[in-house]
Amino acid sequence: MSADLPPHSSAFSAVLAALDALHAQDPRHVGVEGERVPQELWHAGRMSAWLERLHEHPDALIQLAVRGQHLQRWTVPRSDYPEGRVGYLTWRRDQGRRAGETTARLMREAGYGEEEAEAVARMIRKQGLGRDPGTQAVEDCACLVFLENYFADFSKQIDHDHLIRIVQMTWKKMSPRAHELALGLPMSDQARALVEEALAG
Repeated sequence: MSADLPPHSSAFSAVLAALDALHAQDPRHVGVEGERVPQELWHAGRMSAWLERLHEHPDALIQLAVRGQHLQRWTVPRSDYPEGRVGYLTWRRDQGRRAGETTARLMREAGYGEEEAEAVARMIRKQGLGRDPGTQAVEDCACLVFLENYFADFSKQIDHDHLIRIVQMTWKKMSPRAHELALGLPMSDQARALVEEALAG
């Protein structure tokens, strides 16, 4: 099966539906336009929405990787790992590996070949960041969703200097196009001041 399959192909649609069915199992919910929506399903939708703004015509494999990046994270909470940076990085690595394996399995079941399934798993694991366009797209979308939806609350919980470093590290992982989109985000005065301070440093 070709990686150039159109997004409306039956295999693509089957995988997308299977991913969203798993997203919809998230017991956590968020309020969206007066409705309660599973948090992970909402998050996946924001990832895909940002991909549409980042790339005019992303191929099917990149679309699936972006949609599957946050898959079933609630099943292995951060609290299961030690505090600190090493614990965080281990948790994030394990989440990426598990999400990649699950998405690849769904792809094989829908008729995709092993090479394509593994390519998507690599994107989700964020291998080849800065070199692989699909991996970069996954990272860009994840950073934009964070800045758009979580940064303001996150900034109230983290020490100022630590927060500045997080913004700087996030920025380094993003593409120029993602930088452009991020700078156009609506932010509170406090959040924007933090971003500007981080970039100035």
